[in-house]
Amino acid sequence: MPTYNAPLADSLFVLFDLLKIDSDKYGDIFADVDRDTVSAIGEEFGKLMTDVVAPLNVSGDQQGCTLANGTVSTPDGFIEAFEALKAGGWTGLVADPAYGGQGLPLTMGNMLSEYLNSANMAFSMYYGLTIGAYAAIHTCASDELKAKFLPKMVACEWTGTMNLTEPHCGTDLGLIRTKAVENSDGSFDITGTKIFISAGDHDMAKNIIHLVLARTEGLPEGVKGLSLFLVPKINVDDEGNLTDSNHVSVGSIEEKMGIHGNSTCVMNFDGSKGFLIGEKGRGLKNMFIMMNEARLGVGIQGLALSEVAFQNAREYALDRRQGKAATGQKDAGETADRIIHHANIKAQLMSMRCFNEASRALVGEISVLTDVIHYGKDDDKIKETAKDRINLLTPIVKGFLTDKGFDNAVVAQQIFGGHGYIAEHGMEQFVRDSRIAMLYEGTNDIQALDLISRKLPAKHGQTVMAYLQDIGGFIVANQDNEQLKDIIEALQKAAEALQGALGYLMEHGQKNPDNAVAAAHDFMHLMGTVTFGHIWAKMALVAQEKLVDDADNDFYKSKIILAKYYANKHLPEAKGFQVKIMSGADVINAMPIEMI
Repeated sequence: MPTYNAPLADSLFVLFDLLKIDSDKYGDIFADVDRDTVSAIGEEFGKLMTDVVAPLNVSGDQQGCTLANGTVSTPDGFIEAFEALKAGGWTGLVADPAYGGQGLPLTMGNMLSEYLNSANMAFSMYYGLTIGAYAAIHTCASDELKAKFLPKMVACEWTGTMNLTEPHCGTDLGLIRTKAVENSDGSFDITGTKIFISAGDHDMAKNIIHLVLARTEGLPEGVKGLSLFLVPKINVDDEGNLTDSNHVSVGSIEEKMGIHGNSTCVMNFDGSKGFLIGEKGRGLKNMFIMMNEARLGVGIQGLALSEVAFQNAREYALDRRQGKAATGQKDAGETADRIIHHANIKAQLMSMRCFNEASRALVGEISVLTDVIHYGKDDDKIKETAKDRINLLTPIVKGFLTDKGFDNAVVAQQIFGGHGYIAEHGMEQFVRDSRIAMLYEGTNDIQALDLISRKLPAKHGQTVMAYLQDIGGFIVANQDNEQLKDIIEALQKAAEALQGALGYLMEHGQKNPDNAVAAAHDFMHLMGTVTFGHIWAKMALVAQEKLVDDADNDFYKSKIILAKYYANKHLPEAKGFQVKIMSGADVINAMPIEMI
Protein backbone atom coordinates (compact mmCIF):
# COMPACT_ATOMS: atom_id res chain seq x y z
CA MET A 1 0.00 0.00 0.00
CA PRO A 2 1.59 3.34 -1.01
CA THR A 3 1.96 6.14 1.52
CA TYR A 4 2.18 9.93 1.24
CA ASN A 5 3.45 12.81 3.35
CA ALA A 6 3.08 16.43 2.29
CA PRO A 7 6.46 18.07 1.45
CA LEU A 8 5.73 21.07 3.66
CA ALA A 9 9.35 22.02 4.35
CA ASP A 10 10.02 22.40 0.65
CA SER A 11 6.81 24.37 0.09
CA LEU A 12 7.90 26.81 2.80
CA PHE A 13 11.34 27.09 1.20
CA VAL A 14 9.77 27.98 -2.15
CA LEU A 15 7.32 30.53 -0.81
CA PHE A 16 9.42 32.28 1.83
CA ASP A 17 13.09 31.67 1.01
CA LEU A 18 12.98 31.65 -2.78
CA LEU A 19 9.94 33.79 -3.70
CA LYS A 20 9.97 35.80 -0.46
CA ILE A 21 6.21 36.36 -0.38
CA ASP A 22 6.59 38.08 2.99
CA SER A 23 8.75 40.86 1.52
CA ASP A 24 7.66 44.44 0.90
CA LYS A 25 7.64 43.98 -2.89
CA TYR A 26 4.20 42.34 -2.73
CA GLY A 27 2.57 44.96 -0.55
CA ASP A 28 -0.16 43.42 1.59
CA ILE A 29 -1.11 40.58 -0.83
CA PHE A 30 0.31 37.95 1.52
CA ALA A 31 -0.19 39.82 4.80
CA ASP A 32 -2.46 37.09 6.18
CA VAL A 33 -0.15 34.19 5.35
CA ASP A 34 3.11 34.54 7.24
CA ARG A 35 5.43 31.56 7.58
CA ASP A 36 3.94 30.30 10.83
CA THR A 37 0.40 30.52 9.44
CA VAL A 38 1.29 28.70 6.22
CA SER A 39 3.16 26.07 8.20
CA ALA A 40 0.17 25.48 10.47
CA ILE A 41 -2.27 25.32 7.54
CA GLY A 42 -0.02 22.99 5.57
CA GLU A 43 0.57 20.68 8.53
CA GLU A 44 -3.13 20.35 9.30
CA PHE A 45 -4.09 19.78 5.67
CA GLY A 46 -1.22 17.35 5.26
CA LYS A 47 -2.56 15.24 8.14
CA LEU A 48 -5.95 15.08 6.45
CA MET A 49 -4.29 13.91 3.26
CA THR A 50 -2.11 11.29 4.97
CA ASP A 51 -4.74 9.92 7.33
CA VAL A 52 -8.01 10.22 5.39
CA VAL A 53 -7.63 10.89 1.66
CA ALA A 54 -4.51 8.92 0.63
CA PRO A 55 -5.74 5.60 2.10
CA LEU A 56 -8.70 5.76 -0.30
CA ASN A 57 -6.53 6.01 -3.41
CA VAL A 58 -5.98 2.31 -4.05
CA SER A 59 -9.45 1.17 -2.94
CA GLY A 60 -11.06 3.95 -4.98
CA ASP A 61 -9.13 2.81 -8.04
CA GLN A 62 -10.11 -0.81 -7.53
CA GLN A 63 -13.79 -0.13 -6.85
CA GLY A 64 -14.32 2.75 -9.27
CA CYS A 65 -17.58 4.60 -9.86
CA THR A 66 -20.86 2.91 -10.76
CA LEU A 67 -23.96 4.09 -12.63
CA ALA A 68 -27.35 2.69 -11.60
CA ASN A 69 -30.81 4.10 -12.19
CA GLY A 70 -29.33 7.29 -13.61
CA THR A 71 -27.22 8.03 -10.53
CA VAL A 72 -23.45 7.74 -10.11
CA SER A 73 -22.05 6.31 -6.88
CA THR A 74 -18.47 7.06 -5.84
CA PRO A 75 -16.17 4.51 -4.15
CA ASP A 76 -16.56 3.64 -0.48
CA GLY A 77 -15.19 6.34 1.80
CA PHE A 78 -15.30 9.17 -0.74
CA ILE A 79 -18.45 10.75 0.72
CA GLU A 80 -16.99 10.77 4.23
CA ALA A 81 -13.65 12.18 3.00
CA PHE A 82 -15.44 14.91 1.04
CA GLU A 83 -17.43 15.79 4.16
CA ALA A 84 -14.16 16.07 6.08
CA LEU A 85 -12.79 18.39 3.40
CA LYS A 86 -15.87 20.58 3.68
CA ALA A 87 -16.04 20.48 7.48
CA GLY A 88 -12.49 21.79 7.73
CA GLY A 89 -13.36 24.82 5.61
CA TRP A 90 -10.79 23.79 3.02
CA THR A 91 -13.09 24.20 0.01
CA GLY A 92 -13.47 27.96 0.53
CA LEU A 93 -9.86 28.75 1.38
CA VAL A 94 -9.16 30.99 -1.64
CA ALA A 95 -12.73 31.97 -2.51
CA ASP A 96 -14.27 35.43 -2.19
CA PRO A 97 -15.47 36.16 1.38
CA ALA A 98 -18.59 37.74 -0.17
CA TYR A 99 -19.69 34.20 -1.04
CA GLY A 100 -18.50 32.41 2.07
CA GLY A 101 -14.82 32.01 1.24
CA GLN A 102 -11.77 32.88 3.33
CA GLY A 103 -10.13 35.08 0.70
CA LEU A 104 -6.60 33.73 0.99
CA PRO A 105 -4.24 34.10 -2.00
CA LEU A 106 -4.37 31.57 -4.83
CA THR A 107 -0.78 30.67 -3.97
CA MET A 108 -2.03 28.95 -0.81
CA GLY A 109 -4.69 27.03 -2.72
CA ASN A 110 -2.16 25.75 -5.25
CA MET A 111 0.20 24.60 -2.52
CA LEU A 112 -2.58 22.51 -0.99
CA SER A 113 -3.76 21.38 -4.43
CA GLU A 114 -0.46 19.58 -4.89
CA TYR A 115 -0.94 17.73 -1.61
CA LEU A 116 -4.53 16.80 -2.49
CA ASN A 117 -3.57 15.45 -5.92
CA SER A 118 -0.64 13.48 -4.52
CA ALA A 119 -2.88 11.91 -1.92
CA ASN A 120 -5.66 10.95 -4.33
CA MET A 121 -5.83 12.47 -7.79
CA ALA A 122 -9.21 11.00 -8.71
CA PHE A 123 -10.79 12.31 -5.49
CA SER A 124 -9.18 15.74 -5.89
CA MET A 125 -10.92 16.38 -9.19
CA TYR A 126 -14.39 16.72 -7.64
CA TYR A 127 -13.17 19.80 -5.79
CA GLY A 128 -10.76 20.97 -8.51
CA LEU A 129 -13.46 21.19 -11.17
CA THR A 130 -15.67 23.07 -8.73
CA ILE A 131 -13.10 25.77 -7.99
CA GLY A 132 -12.49 26.18 -11.73
CA ALA A 133 -16.22 26.61 -12.41
CA TYR A 134 -16.39 29.01 -9.46
CA ALA A 135 -13.66 31.16 -11.06
CA ALA A 136 -15.52 31.46 -14.38
CA ILE A 137 -18.83 32.29 -12.70
CA HIS A 138 -17.19 34.73 -10.28
CA THR A 139 -15.45 36.58 -13.11
CA CYS A 140 -18.11 36.60 -15.83
CA ALA A 141 -21.60 35.93 -14.47
CA SER A 142 -24.21 38.43 -13.36
CA ASP A 143 -24.49 39.41 -9.70
CA GLU A 144 -27.80 37.56 -9.57
CA LEU A 145 -26.26 34.26 -10.73
CA LYS A 146 -23.29 34.67 -8.44
CA ALA A 147 -25.48 35.28 -5.41
CA LYS A 148 -27.67 32.31 -6.27
CA PHE A 149 -25.00 29.69 -7.00
CA LEU A 150 -21.58 30.64 -5.60
CA PRO A 151 -22.17 30.27 -1.84
CA LYS A 152 -23.22 26.64 -2.27
CA MET A 153 -20.29 25.99 -4.62
CA VAL A 154 -17.77 27.59 -2.28
CA ALA A 155 -19.02 25.27 0.47
CA CYS A 156 -19.03 22.37 -2.04
CA GLU A 157 -22.62 21.59 -1.15
CA TRP A 158 -22.92 21.90 -4.92
CA THR A 159 -20.01 21.00 -7.19
CA GLY A 160 -19.09 22.14 -10.70
CA THR A 161 -17.98 20.80 -14.07
CA MET A 162 -16.73 22.01 -17.44
CA ASN A 163 -18.50 20.78 -20.60
CA LEU A 164 -16.64 21.42 -23.86
CA THR A 165 -15.83 18.22 -25.72
CA GLU A 166 -18.37 16.48 -27.97
CA PRO A 167 -18.13 13.10 -29.72
CA HIS A 168 -17.09 14.71 -33.02
CA CYS A 169 -14.83 17.50 -31.74
CA GLY A 170 -12.17 18.03 -29.11
CA THR A 171 -9.64 20.81 -29.66
CA ASP A 172 -11.55 22.32 -32.61
CA LEU A 173 -14.39 23.76 -30.55
CA GLY A 174 -15.76 25.60 -33.54
CA LEU A 175 -17.41 22.29 -34.50
CA ILE A 176 -19.61 22.20 -31.38
CA ARG A 177 -23.24 21.29 -32.14
CA THR A 178 -24.89 21.63 -28.72
CA LYS A 179 -27.63 24.24 -29.14
CA ALA A 180 -29.02 26.95 -26.89
CA VAL A 181 -32.48 28.32 -27.69
CA GLU A 182 -33.52 31.47 -25.87
CA ASN A 183 -36.75 31.55 -23.88
CA SER A 184 -38.99 34.53 -23.24
CA ASP A 185 -37.76 34.82 -19.64
CA GLY A 186 -34.12 35.17 -20.71
CA SER A 187 -33.15 31.60 -19.90
CA PHE A 188 -32.08 29.12 -22.58
CA ASP A 189 -32.95 25.54 -23.43
CA ILE A 190 -29.71 23.57 -23.85
CA THR A 191 -29.73 20.43 -26.00
CA GLY A 192 -26.75 18.26 -26.88
CA THR A 193 -24.24 15.65 -25.72
CA LYS A 194 -20.87 16.24 -24.09
CA ILE A 195 -18.20 13.60 -23.44
CA PHE A 196 -15.19 13.19 -21.14
CA ILE A 197 -16.88 15.25 -18.39
CA SER A 198 -14.85 14.80 -15.22
CA ALA A 199 -16.98 14.64 -12.05
CA GLY A 200 -20.02 14.85 -14.34
CA ASP A 201 -22.24 13.16 -11.77
CA HIS A 202 -21.74 11.74 -8.29
CA ASP A 203 -23.29 11.27 -4.86
CA MET A 204 -21.13 13.68 -2.83
CA ALA A 205 -23.13 16.87 -3.51
CA LYS A 206 -26.81 17.73 -3.64
CA ASN A 207 -26.52 19.54 -6.97
CA ILE A 208 -24.01 19.76 -9.81
CA ILE A 209 -23.50 23.01 -11.72
CA HIS A 210 -22.45 22.39 -15.31
CA LEU A 211 -20.74 25.07 -17.37
CA VAL A 212 -21.68 24.28 -20.96
CA LEU A 213 -20.41 25.70 -24.24
CA ALA A 214 -23.30 25.81 -26.72
CA ARG A 215 -24.16 27.42 -30.03
CA THR A 216 -26.68 30.24 -29.90
CA GLU A 217 -29.02 31.11 -32.75
CA GLY A 218 -28.30 34.08 -34.98
CA LEU A 219 -24.55 34.09 -34.40
CA PRO A 220 -21.77 33.16 -36.86
CA GLU A 221 -20.46 29.65 -37.39
CA GLY A 222 -17.28 28.63 -35.59
CA VAL A 223 -16.15 29.76 -32.17
CA LYS A 224 -17.74 33.21 -32.55
CA GLY A 225 -21.13 31.54 -32.32
CA LEU A 226 -20.44 29.91 -28.95
CA SER A 227 -21.77 31.12 -25.63
CA LEU A 228 -21.26 29.87 -22.09
CA PHE A 229 -24.15 28.69 -19.94
CA LEU A 230 -24.69 27.69 -16.35
CA VAL A 231 -26.84 24.55 -16.33
CA PRO A 232 -27.75 23.01 -12.94
CA LYS A 233 -28.49 19.31 -12.65
CA ILE A 234 -31.46 20.21 -10.44
CA ASN A 235 -33.35 23.46 -10.88
CA VAL A 236 -33.04 26.14 -8.21
CA ASP A 237 -35.82 28.56 -7.26
CA ASP A 238 -35.39 32.26 -6.46
CA GLU A 239 -34.79 31.48 -2.79
CA GLY A 240 -31.97 29.05 -3.63
CA ASN A 241 -33.96 25.89 -2.92
CA LEU A 242 -33.67 22.79 -5.08
CA THR A 243 -36.83 21.98 -7.05
CA ASP A 244 -37.19 19.56 -9.96
CA SER A 245 -34.91 17.76 -12.40
CA ASN A 246 -33.40 19.88 -15.17
CA HIS A 247 -33.30 17.06 -17.74
CA VAL A 248 -29.55 16.57 -17.32
CA SER A 249 -28.65 12.88 -17.47
CA VAL A 250 -25.64 10.59 -17.55
CA GLY A 251 -25.38 8.51 -20.70
CA SER A 252 -22.55 6.39 -19.35
CA ILE A 253 -19.36 6.41 -17.32
CA GLU A 254 -16.29 6.31 -19.56
CA GLU A 255 -14.11 3.20 -19.18
CA LYS A 256 -10.67 4.67 -18.59
CA MET A 257 -7.03 3.70 -18.16
CA GLY A 258 -6.82 5.43 -14.78
CA ILE A 259 -8.45 7.85 -12.30
CA HIS A 260 -11.16 5.23 -11.80
CA GLY A 261 -12.34 6.96 -8.62
CA ASN A 262 -13.48 9.94 -10.66
CA SER A 263 -16.71 9.72 -12.63
CA THR A 264 -15.83 10.73 -16.19
CA CYS A 265 -19.24 10.90 -17.84
CA VAL A 266 -21.10 11.22 -21.09
CA MET A 267 -23.58 14.01 -20.30
CA ASN A 268 -26.89 14.50 -22.10
CA PHE A 269 -28.74 17.82 -22.03
CA ASP A 270 -32.34 17.51 -23.25
CA GLY A 271 -33.88 20.96 -23.28
CA SER A 272 -32.13 21.68 -19.97
CA LYS A 273 -32.62 25.19 -18.62
CA GLY A 274 -29.42 27.22 -18.74
CA PHE A 275 -28.40 30.75 -17.89
CA LEU A 276 -26.06 32.86 -19.99
CA ILE A 277 -22.68 33.65 -18.41
CA GLY A 278 -21.31 36.87 -19.85
CA GLU A 279 -22.22 37.99 -23.34
CA LYS A 280 -23.45 35.93 -26.28
CA GLY A 281 -20.66 34.87 -28.60
CA ARG A 282 -17.96 35.20 -25.93
CA GLY A 283 -18.35 31.71 -24.55
CA LEU A 284 -14.91 30.47 -25.47
CA LYS A 285 -13.21 33.51 -23.95
CA ASN A 286 -15.22 33.11 -20.76
CA MET A 287 -14.63 29.36 -20.62
CA PHE A 288 -10.90 29.98 -20.96
CA ILE A 289 -10.94 31.52 -17.50
CA MET A 290 -11.72 28.02 -16.27
CA MET A 291 -9.40 26.44 -18.85
CA ASN A 292 -6.40 28.51 -17.74
CA GLU A 293 -7.11 27.61 -14.13
CA ALA A 294 -7.40 23.99 -15.22
CA ARG A 295 -4.11 23.99 -17.15
CA LEU A 296 -2.22 25.20 -14.12
CA GLY A 297 -4.12 22.61 -12.08
CA VAL A 298 -3.16 19.84 -14.49
CA GLY A 299 0.48 20.90 -14.33
CA ILE A 300 0.21 20.57 -10.56
CA GLN A 301 -1.11 17.04 -11.11
CA GLY A 302 2.05 16.19 -13.05
CA LEU A 303 4.13 17.38 -10.11
CA ALA A 304 1.86 15.71 -7.55
CA LEU A 305 1.98 12.23 -9.10
CA SER A 306 5.73 12.51 -9.58
CA GLU A 307 6.13 13.48 -5.91
CA VAL A 308 4.10 10.62 -4.45
CA ALA A 309 5.73 8.13 -6.83
CA PHE A 310 9.15 9.45 -5.79
CA GLN A 311 8.36 9.17 -2.09
CA ASN A 312 7.39 5.53 -2.41
CA ALA A 313 10.28 4.66 -4.72
CA ARG A 314 12.74 6.26 -2.30
CA GLU A 315 11.34 4.27 0.63
CA TYR A 316 11.50 1.06 -1.40
CA ALA A 317 15.10 1.76 -2.45
CA LEU A 318 16.03 2.37 1.18
CA ASP A 319 14.65 -1.04 2.12
CA ARG A 320 15.09 -3.43 -0.85
CA ARG A 321 18.35 -5.40 -0.88
CA GLN A 322 19.81 -6.61 -4.15
CA GLY A 323 23.46 -7.22 -5.07
CA LYS A 324 26.45 -5.21 -3.87
CA ALA A 325 27.46 -1.66 -4.79
CA ALA A 326 30.06 -1.39 -7.56
CA THR A 327 32.60 0.22 -5.22
CA GLY A 328 32.22 -2.43 -2.53
CA GLN A 329 29.57 -3.42 -0.04
CA LYS A 330 28.01 -0.45 1.81
CA ASP A 331 25.71 -2.19 4.31
CA ALA A 332 28.19 -4.08 6.45
CA GLY A 333 27.08 -7.41 7.80
CA GLU A 334 24.21 -7.79 5.31
CA THR A 335 23.97 -10.36 2.54
CA ALA A 336 23.24 -7.58 0.02
CA ASP A 337 23.18 -3.79 -0.19
CA ARG A 338 20.05 -1.73 -0.37
CA ILE A 339 19.45 -0.75 -3.98
CA ILE A 340 19.76 2.97 -3.18
CA HIS A 341 23.52 2.35 -2.97
CA HIS A 342 23.63 1.52 -6.69
CA ALA A 343 24.59 4.69 -8.54
CA ASN A 344 22.00 4.25 -11.28
CA ILE A 345 19.15 3.96 -8.78
CA LYS A 346 20.43 6.89 -6.75
CA ALA A 347 20.69 8.99 -9.91
CA GLN A 348 17.11 8.20 -10.89
CA LEU A 349 15.87 9.27 -7.48
CA MET A 350 17.91 12.48 -7.62
CA SER A 351 16.51 13.26 -11.08
CA MET A 352 12.97 12.82 -9.80
CA ARG A 353 13.66 15.04 -6.84
CA CYS A 354 15.24 17.66 -9.12
CA PHE A 355 12.10 17.71 -11.22
CA ASN A 356 9.73 17.84 -8.26
CA GLU A 357 11.44 20.68 -6.47
CA ALA A 358 11.90 22.81 -9.61
CA SER A 359 8.27 22.15 -10.58
CA ARG A 360 7.11 23.24 -7.14
CA ALA A 361 9.08 26.46 -7.50
CA LEU A 362 7.68 27.13 -10.99
CA VAL A 363 4.10 26.54 -9.82
CA GLY A 364 4.81 28.85 -6.89
CA GLU A 365 6.12 31.57 -9.19
CA ILE A 366 3.09 31.38 -11.49
CA SER A 367 0.77 31.37 -8.48
CA VAL A 368 2.39 34.47 -6.99
CA LEU A 369 2.18 36.29 -10.33
CA THR A 370 -1.51 35.40 -10.50
CA ASP A 371 -2.06 36.87 -7.06
CA VAL A 372 -0.21 40.02 -8.15
CA ILE A 373 -2.70 40.37 -11.00
CA HIS A 374 -5.74 39.77 -8.79
CA TYR A 375 -4.75 41.53 -5.59
CA GLY A 376 -1.73 43.72 -6.33
CA LYS A 377 -1.68 47.49 -6.36
CA ASP A 378 -3.16 49.24 -9.38
CA ASP A 379 -0.04 49.32 -11.53
CA ASP A 380 -0.95 48.38 -15.08
CA LYS A 381 2.65 47.83 -16.13
CA ILE A 382 3.38 45.38 -13.31
CA LYS A 383 0.17 43.46 -13.96
CA GLU A 384 0.75 43.35 -17.71
CA THR A 385 4.28 42.01 -17.16
CA ALA A 386 2.88 39.34 -14.84
CA LYS A 387 0.25 38.34 -17.40
CA ASP A 388 2.88 38.10 -20.13
CA ARG A 389 5.07 35.79 -18.05
CA ILE A 390 2.11 33.59 -17.06
CA ASN A 391 0.97 33.31 -20.69
CA LEU A 392 4.46 32.38 -21.83
CA LEU A 393 5.02 29.74 -19.17
CA THR A 394 1.56 28.15 -19.03
CA PRO A 395 2.37 25.68 -21.87
CA ILE A 396 5.51 24.72 -19.94
CA VAL A 397 3.56 24.21 -16.72
CA LYS A 398 0.91 22.11 -18.42
CA GLY A 399 2.99 20.32 -21.07
CA PHE A 400 6.49 19.90 -19.65
CA LEU A 401 5.40 19.16 -16.08
CA THR A 402 2.93 16.47 -17.12
CA ASP A 403 5.27 14.87 -19.67
CA LYS A 404 8.04 14.63 -17.08
CA GLY A 405 5.62 13.72 -14.31
CA PHE A 406 4.47 10.66 -16.27
CA ASP A 407 8.08 9.77 -17.09
CA ASN A 408 8.94 9.91 -13.40
CA ALA A 409 6.00 7.71 -12.44
CA VAL A 410 7.38 5.13 -14.89
CA VAL A 411 10.89 5.49 -13.45
CA ALA A 412 9.54 5.02 -9.93
CA GLN A 413 7.71 1.91 -11.08
CA GLN A 414 10.95 0.64 -12.62
CA ILE A 415 12.79 1.04 -9.32
CA PHE A 416 10.29 -1.42 -7.81
CA GLY A 417 11.14 -3.92 -10.55
CA GLY A 418 8.51 -6.64 -10.93
CA HIS A 419 6.81 -5.44 -7.75
CA GLY A 420 6.07 -2.17 -9.56
CA TYR A 421 4.03 -3.97 -12.19
CA ILE A 422 1.58 -5.57 -9.80
CA ALA A 423 -1.15 -3.66 -8.00
CA GLU A 424 -0.01 -4.39 -4.44
CA HIS A 425 2.49 -1.53 -4.18
CA GLY A 426 0.38 1.02 -6.07
CA MET A 427 3.06 2.09 -8.52
CA GLU A 428 1.23 0.92 -11.63
CA GLN A 429 -1.74 3.06 -10.55
CA PHE A 430 0.47 6.17 -10.43
CA VAL A 431 1.54 5.43 -14.01
CA ARG A 432 -2.06 4.98 -15.16
CA ASP A 433 -3.37 8.00 -13.29
CA SER A 434 -0.61 10.37 -14.40
CA ARG A 435 -1.13 9.53 -18.08
CA ILE A 436 -4.36 11.52 -18.36
CA ALA A 437 -2.63 14.77 -17.41
CA MET A 438 -0.84 14.71 -20.78
CA LEU A 439 -4.17 14.48 -22.60
CA TYR A 440 -6.90 16.59 -21.07
CA GLU A 441 -7.25 20.38 -20.95
CA GLY A 442 -5.51 20.49 -24.31
CA THR A 443 -3.12 17.68 -25.20
CA ASN A 444 0.57 18.34 -24.76
CA ASP A 445 0.99 18.50 -28.52
CA ILE A 446 -1.49 21.38 -28.47
CA GLN A 447 0.46 23.02 -25.64
CA ALA A 448 3.68 22.78 -27.65
CA LEU A 449 2.03 24.24 -30.75
CA ASP A 450 0.48 27.01 -28.65
CA LEU A 451 3.93 27.88 -27.32
CA ILE A 452 5.61 28.26 -30.69
CA SER A 453 2.69 29.65 -32.69
CA ARG A 454 1.13 32.07 -30.19
CA LYS A 455 3.28 32.61 -27.13
CA LEU A 456 6.68 33.12 -28.77
CA PRO A 457 5.44 35.68 -31.35
CA ALA A 458 3.34 37.52 -28.73
CA LYS A 459 4.05 41.27 -28.69
CA HIS A 460 6.50 40.81 -31.57
CA GLY A 461 8.65 38.51 -29.45
CA GLN A 462 9.06 40.97 -26.58
CA THR A 463 7.62 38.56 -23.99
CA VAL A 464 10.07 35.75 -24.68
CA MET A 465 12.96 38.21 -25.00
CA ALA A 466 12.15 39.59 -21.54
CA TYR A 467 12.26 36.02 -20.25
CA LEU A 468 15.68 35.43 -21.84
CA GLN A 469 16.94 38.75 -20.49
CA ASP A 470 15.98 37.68 -16.96
CA ILE A 471 18.06 34.53 -17.33
CA GLY A 472 20.93 36.46 -18.89
CA GLY A 473 20.84 39.06 -16.14
CA PHE A 474 21.00 36.36 -13.48
CA ILE A 475 23.99 34.76 -15.20
CA VAL A 476 25.90 38.05 -15.38
CA ALA A 477 25.10 38.92 -11.77
CA ASN A 478 26.41 35.58 -10.49
CA GLN A 479 29.23 34.69 -12.91
CA ASP A 480 31.88 35.38 -10.25
CA ASN A 481 30.29 33.11 -7.65
CA GLU A 482 33.00 30.45 -7.34
CA GLN A 483 30.92 27.94 -5.37
CA LEU A 484 28.19 27.97 -8.02
CA LYS A 485 30.45 28.45 -11.04
CA ASP A 486 29.64 25.11 -12.68
CA ILE A 487 25.91 25.76 -12.32
CA ILE A 488 26.13 29.23 -13.87
CA GLU A 489 28.32 28.01 -16.76
CA ALA A 490 25.94 25.14 -17.54
CA LEU A 491 22.98 27.52 -17.42
CA GLN A 492 24.70 29.89 -19.81
CA LYS A 493 25.35 27.11 -22.35
CA ALA A 494 21.75 25.93 -22.07
CA ALA A 495 20.42 29.48 -22.48
CA GLU A 496 22.58 29.87 -25.60
CA ALA A 497 21.04 26.68 -27.00
CA LEU A 498 17.57 28.08 -26.33
CA GLN A 499 18.48 31.39 -27.96
CA GLY A 500 19.89 29.56 -30.99
CA ALA A 501 16.78 27.40 -31.37
CA LEU A 502 14.55 30.45 -31.04
CA GLY A 503 16.52 32.26 -33.73
CA TYR A 504 16.18 29.26 -36.04
CA LEU A 505 12.42 29.11 -35.55
CA MET A 506 12.01 32.83 -36.17
CA GLU A 507 13.84 32.55 -39.50
CA HIS A 508 13.00 29.10 -40.81
CA GLY A 509 9.57 28.72 -39.25
CA GLN A 510 8.30 31.61 -41.36
CA LYS A 511 9.82 30.20 -44.55
CA ASN A 512 8.30 26.78 -43.94
CA PRO A 513 5.80 26.46 -41.06
CA ASP A 514 6.47 22.70 -40.93
CA ASN A 515 9.88 23.53 -39.48
CA ALA A 516 8.18 25.11 -36.50
CA VAL A 517 5.46 22.47 -36.12
CA ALA A 518 7.99 19.62 -36.28
CA ALA A 519 10.06 21.33 -33.58
CA ALA A 520 7.21 22.18 -31.21
CA HIS A 521 7.56 19.31 -28.75
CA ASP A 522 11.35 19.56 -28.60
CA PHE A 523 11.19 23.32 -28.12
CA MET A 524 8.73 22.97 -25.23
CA HIS A 525 11.12 20.55 -23.54
CA LEU A 526 14.13 22.72 -24.33
CA MET A 527 12.45 25.72 -22.74
CA GLY A 528 11.31 23.64 -19.77
CA THR A 529 14.84 22.30 -19.27
CA VAL A 530 16.34 25.80 -19.29
CA THR A 531 13.59 27.18 -17.06
CA PHE A 532 14.37 24.49 -14.51
CA GLY A 533 18.08 25.27 -14.80
CA HIS A 534 17.37 28.90 -13.98
CA ILE A 535 15.18 27.90 -11.04
CA TRP A 536 17.81 25.53 -9.68
CA ALA A 537 20.50 28.20 -9.96
CA LYS A 538 18.28 30.60 -7.99
CA MET A 539 17.53 27.95 -5.36
CA ALA A 540 21.24 27.18 -5.02
CA LEU A 541 21.96 30.87 -4.50
CA VAL A 542 19.34 31.09 -1.76
CA ALA A 543 20.70 27.94 -0.10
CA GLN A 544 24.23 29.35 -0.25
CA GLU A 545 23.05 32.50 1.54
CA LYS A 546 21.24 30.47 4.20
CA LEU A 547 24.28 28.32 4.89
CA VAL A 548 26.31 31.37 5.90
CA ASP A 549 24.43 31.44 9.21
CA ASP A 550 23.49 27.76 9.35
CA ALA A 551 26.49 25.90 7.97
CA ASP A 552 25.41 22.41 9.06
CA ASN A 553 21.89 22.51 7.65
CA ASP A 554 21.49 19.41 5.47
CA PHE A 555 18.31 20.76 3.88
CA TYR A 556 20.17 23.68 2.30
CA LYS A 557 23.22 21.55 1.51
CA SER A 558 21.00 19.20 -0.47
CA LYS A 559 19.72 22.11 -2.56
CA ILE A 560 23.21 22.94 -3.76
CA ILE A 561 24.04 19.30 -4.45
CA LEU A 562 20.85 18.87 -6.46
CA ALA A 563 21.46 22.11 -8.36
CA LYS A 564 24.91 20.87 -9.36
CA TYR A 565 23.46 17.49 -10.29
CA TYR A 566 20.85 19.14 -12.51
CA ALA A 567 23.51 21.36 -14.10
CA ASN A 568 25.73 18.38 -14.88
CA LYS A 569 23.17 15.72 -15.80
CA HIS A 570 20.19 17.58 -17.30
CA LEU A 571 21.15 21.03 -18.57
CA PRO A 572 23.42 19.49 -21.28
CA GLU A 573 20.22 18.02 -22.79
CA ALA A 574 19.43 21.55 -24.01
CA LYS A 575 22.06 21.30 -26.73
CA GLY A 576 20.56 18.04 -27.98
CA PHE A 577 17.13 19.66 -28.25
CA GLN A 578 18.65 22.55 -30.20
CA VAL A 579 20.25 20.16 -32.68
CA LYS A 580 16.97 18.31 -33.20
CA ILE A 581 15.03 21.55 -33.66
CA MET A 582 17.48 22.92 -36.21
CA SER A 583 17.38 19.74 -38.27
CA GLY A 584 14.11 21.05 -39.69
CA ALA A 585 11.21 19.22 -41.30
CA ASP A 586 12.75 18.17 -44.62
CA VAL A 587 13.49 14.64 -43.44
CA ILE A 588 9.86 14.35 -42.28
CA ASN A 589 8.36 15.71 -45.49
CA ALA A 590 10.51 13.38 -47.55
CA MET A 591 8.27 10.49 -46.49
CA PRO A 592 4.96 10.34 -48.40
CA ILE A 593 2.03 9.63 -46.10
CA GLU A 594 1.21 6.55 -48.18
CA MET A 595 4.56 5.07 -47.14
CA ILE A 596 4.20 5.68 -43.39
